[in-house]
Amino acid sequence: MSFSFRRLRLIGRREIWCPTFPGLLCITLPLVIAVVWWWNSGESFLSLTHRLPAEVLVVEGWIGLDGIRAAGAEFEQRGYQYVIATGGLTSDRWSKDRWSYAEMAKGELIRSGVPKDRIVVAPARDAESQRTYESAVAVRRALRVRGMRPATLNVFTLGAHARRSRLVFAKVEEPGTKVGSISWIPSAYVAMPWWGSSERAKDLLTETAGYLYEALLNSGRGPNSAAEGGSSGGSPDVAQHSEARPR
Repeated sequence: MSFSFRRLRLIGRREIWCPTFPGLLCITLPLVIAVVWWWNSGESFLSLTHRLPAEVLVVEGWIGLDGIRAAGAEFEQRGYQYVIATGGLTSDRWSKDRWSYAEMAKGELIRSGVPKDRIVVAPARDAESQRTYESAVAVRRALRVRGMRPATLNVFTLGAHARRSRLVFAKVEEPGTKVGSISWIPSAYVAMPWWGSSERAKDLLTETAGYLYEALLNSGRGPNSAAEGGSSGGSPDVAQHSEARPR
């Protein structure tokens, strides 16, 4: 039996299609425009302030003392009936003692002049991820315990986190509840662009990914999943109003 080496082809020629220069330009130009726009406007887009006429103001306690004081001023100036302080535990890797952001926010709100009987503490379950979701679940649970079903509420948070917070809370709270957002911008943010701060650059990347995840993938979050999550073990008692202390 004869064997022909001509039939043994290790390399063959094939015709392929590739974009022309105008075609390549049409592909890359929208991407370049999107990147340039996000570089210049991404932080302001995510730092959404969409204030609604509401009786309930939700404050994410991790935003810091200055942010909580600003939330206290928001409460006094806008005629809210209640302010809900929420958040998980502090994440200081150098300390064994951890405190509740919700309880710490309550103390600062009182010092800012907010009446104690107008503050509701909604401590979130401790979690390494999905902390905004856990805070939204805690707020929903706290409102249910008090028999409150507000038609609208505003979420007060820090900078570029605002748009994602609004989206998460809107998914978790009672159907029909309208959710607004208030983005607190520290004065230091005005002094320099976001790329001048490593912390803000990291926040922008994180919030961009987080918002796309919530907006495009839906993440399966809604009132039903929130109710299931709220019944799981280890959930804090939202009716407690003790002062901030080590846990």
